[in-house]
Amino acid sequence: MAPSTRSPARILPLDGLRTLAILAVVLYHLHVPGFSGGFVGVNVFFVLSGFLITSLLLDEHRKSATINLGRFWVRRILRLYPTLLVVVVVGVSLWFLVGDYGYSDVGAASGALIALTYTGNFMRAFGHVSQGVFAPGWSLAMEEQFYLVWPPILLLMLSRGIRRRTVAWIGAGAVVVSCTLAAVFYDAPSGIATPDIYFSPVSNLAPLMMGCVLALALTHERVRTFFSGRMSMISSSLGFAGILAVLFLMPDDWKQDAGTFALTLPAAGLATTLLVAGVSQGSRTTPVGALLSWRPMAWFGRNVSYSLYLWHMIVLALLEPYVHGLGGKFLLLGASCAVAVGSHFAIERPFLKVKKRFEPASWSRPVENPRPTQPSMQSLKV
Repeated sequence: MAPSTRSPARILPLDGLRTLAILAVVLYHLHVPGFSGGFVGVNVFFVLSGFLITSLLLDEHRKSATINLGRFWVRRILRLYPTLLVVVVVGVSLWFLVGDYGYSDVGAASGALIALTYTGNFMRAFGHVSQGVFAPGWSLAMEEQFYLVWPPILLLMLSRGIRRRTVAWIGAGAVVVSCTLAAVFYDAPSGIATPDIYFSPVSNLAPLMMGCVLALALTHERVRTFFSGRMSMISSSLGFAGILAVLFLMPDDWKQDAGTFALTLPAAGLATTLLVAGVSQGSRTTPVGALLSWRPMAWFGRNVSYSLYLWHMIVLALLEPYVHGLGGKFLLLGASCAVAVGSHFAIERPFLKVKKRFEPASWSRPVENPRPTQPSMQSLKV
């Protein structure tokens, strides 16, 4: 199949899905009743990230027969690092107020170093070190480590003439291996600790790789046709229902069960994959797609979700002692969102303009009557 010469249309439902995912995570950290499974929002982000970034890499390879790895990594730094750096500076400056929040067992300098070097997952998986207000950095570390390894491997396989279908099957095998390792190496933690396998870049590889496999699969016309039409509605509805089921039915003692990590969380990843497949082919024509495409929700997910993920722990550490009850929790949510919106306009937007200089010119071409078959390169804000 000849590659399209047009940049694909933005898929608004994926931005709306980001909003739901980040709100679930924040409500989980706020200990809002009913959101004991809100942490699965991280798995949703992993699947989205793998799907969107692999789509970007495949699009570049189709057009130029290569992938500019240096340019890819520079874009990642410009997208993610400025906000992270400011959050770390603020967190260190306020360490005397927030340093003991979230079971932190590191000092300000150590916490900053772990966050800025993207090693938070290693420290939690192998060093049993919690970072307090910098704790969200573990998932960023997972992603950045993955994107140091996956793009070169993908480029190597494609350059050797390995078909994308074969690459997808290899990725599916990696998903199975990851889930198996999670079951084999699970060790019940003491107290409220989270098992080390959750932070491992190997035993928690499944959701990221699921997104990559979907991106590879959707390069084939037969797969795109399968997920279009009525199947688009079925897939997106099943996926959405699956995510909600895992989120709201997660038991309080989920950390004490190996099945959570070997089956339940991969199931949440699979549900997200079905949802993404459905809305990416049906876009806003499905009920779920229409809901997630609501423009305020899509705007928030596209522009604020990353900042909210980084800032909310500091806001909670500063203000939580002064508010009480369920109403107080939602005041904290509102304050976190306000800080995140300000961060987007003051920090992210200026660097996004710089980032555009490292994007292929084809990404900026106007799109006429776009087909909702592949994600927009402008969607890659993860």
